[in-house]
Amino acid sequence: MHIVTMPHCPVRPEWLALRREEIIEPSLRIVDAHHHLWERQGSRYLVHDLFDDVNSGHNVCATVFIQNRAMLRADGPPEMAPVGEVEFANGAAAFGASGLYGPARVCTAIVAGADLTLGDGVMPVLEAMAATAGARLRGIRNAVVWHEHPAVRSSTMSPPRGLLADAAFRRGVAALARFELALDIWAYHTQLDEIYELARAHPQVPVIVDHFGGPIGVGPYAAQHSEMLVEWRAGMARLASLPNTLVKLGGGGMPVLGFGFEQGANPPASQQLADAWRTYFDVCVDLFGVHRCMFESNFPVDKGMFSYHVLWNAFKRLAAGASAAEKTALFSGTAERVYRIATAAD
Repeated sequence: MHIVTMPHCPVRPEWLALRREEIIEPSLRIVDAHHHLWERQGSRYLVHDLFDDVNSGHNVCATVFIQNRAMLRADGPPEMAPVGEVEFANGAAAFGASGLYGPARVCTAIVAGADLTLGDGVMPVLEAMAATAGARLRGIRNAVVWHEHPAVRSSTMSPPRGLLADAAFRRGVAALARFELALDIWAYHTQLDEIYELARAHPQVPVIVDHFGGPIGVGPYAAQHSEMLVEWRAGMARLASLPNTLVKLGGGGMPVLGFGFEQGANPPASQQLADAWRTYFDVCVDLFGVHRCMFESNFPVDKGMFSYHVLWNAFKRLAAGASAAEKTALFSGTAERVYRIATAAD
C-alpha cells in the first residue's frame, strides 16, 4: 500500500464566499456523521476551521470524526501509529466538550484507522485506541476503495484489489464486535457485492457504507451514466437486504462522482446540489429506510465544491417531503443510534 497524490479539489475561500444563502429550517438538529481533520500536502483543516463551518448557521449539535491518516505517531511500532490520530481527534473533541466554541460537540464519536489486515493482531491496537478515546471510539475504517481504471481515484491511499475478501482483514472485522465497534467502508459501486459478502459474514458488526455507495461518474462511466445507475442500484438493493448495513448520504463534492461543481464561475446553489443528488437520495432512502440512512458533510474533502451552510441547505431540500420523524432520523437520529451519541435536544 502506498501513498498517492491528493485527488480532491482545492478549497478556494474567495470563490466559496460568492455564494451565501439563508439557512433553511435553522432549528433542525444535525449530527454531521462524517468529517475529517488534517494538515497535509498544503491542505489544512483543523478544529477551528471545523468550528467556523459548523457555526455557519445550521443547528449542528455533534459531529463524527472519520479516519484520514492524520497525526500518525512517528515513533513506536507501526501498527500503533494510528493511535496518534485517535489522540488528535480526542483532543479536538475536548474543544467541543468545553462549550467555549458554540453548542456543537465536535468529534464526539471517533471512527479510527486500526489496520484490520493485522487479523487477531489488531486487538492490542483497538485496546490502545479505546483507552485513548475513552467513550468516544465508535468504529474503524480502512482504505479499501479500488478500481483498475487510472481515472477513477478518490483516495490518498492505493489499497490492493479484493481487500474486503482477505482472510486476515475478515478476522480483523470480527474483532470489532468484541469492542462493539462499527465498520465504515468507502468503496465504489463496483465493490458493492464485496461489501455484501463481508457484511453477510459478520452480521454482528454494523457496516456503514460511505458516500451514497460510491457511484462512479468519471473514467469509463462518464458516458455511461444510465448503465452505471442500474448497476449501482442493484448493488445497493442487495446490500440493503442485510439488516446490519447502513448508508451515508453525501460525498457529492468528490470529483470521482463526476458532478464538476468546481468548474462554475460561482459555487453551486443548494437547489443545484439537491437536483444533482436527487436520484441517489431517493434510491438510498427507498432501499434502506430513513433509520438506516444519515447525512454527512465529508468536509473538508467536499469543501472544494461548496460551502458547509449551502451543503446542509441542499440536504434539507432533498428531505423537504419527509415527515418530522423522518427528518429527525436522517439528520441526527440514525447517527446518534449507530455511533451511540448522546446529545441534549434543544
